[in-house]
Amino acid sequence: MKKNVLIISTSPRKGGNSDILASEFEKGALESGHQVKKINLYDKTINFCKGCLVCQSTKKCIIKDDASDIVEEMLHNDVIVFATPIYFYEMCGQMKTLLDRTNPLFPSDYSFTDIYLLAAAADDNKNSMDGAIKGLQGWIDCFERTSLKGVVKGLGADTVGTIKNFPDTLKESFNLGKNL
Repeated sequence: MKKNVLIISTSPRKGGNSDILASEFEKGALESGHQVKKINLYDKTINFCKGCLVCQSTKKCIIKDDASDIVEEMLHNDVIVFATPIYFYEMCGQMKTLLDRTNPLFPSDYSFTDIYLLAAAADDNKNSMDGAIKGLQGWIDCFERTSLKGVVKGLGADTVGTIKNFPDTLKESFNLGKNL
């Protein structure tokens, strides 16, 4: 079955290691005939959630910025893929801020069920991404029809583009997209 896939690259820099993993996932998904859209946050304006909870009754955020359009995209896709660099053993701030702004999805009839995480870290310890996985899992737990279907850990990618030195990690990301 062909799926609608939304890839959200949360890296603050264009062509960062997690963004490269996102592009590999995209190539795999496209090769399998899935419909794919990739959004990069590096050129988006996403403000912090104010916690007003108006969105719980209106299903729309009162803040007018790029997050509203991204949340609308998320609503209608079967698969959501988050790509993030790991900063201090956690997802980047841009990803966390976006997750907070998805509160309008909570009361909505969302389509997504499958969630993936693609992460890149300078650290080469396999546990260095546990904080990001736990943080994303907390978000996933708020949507009872969703589950984390896969994680790619791009370890040891300490400078821009060094993930390219890890062909097995690139292939893992490509295959995850290909085998949705």
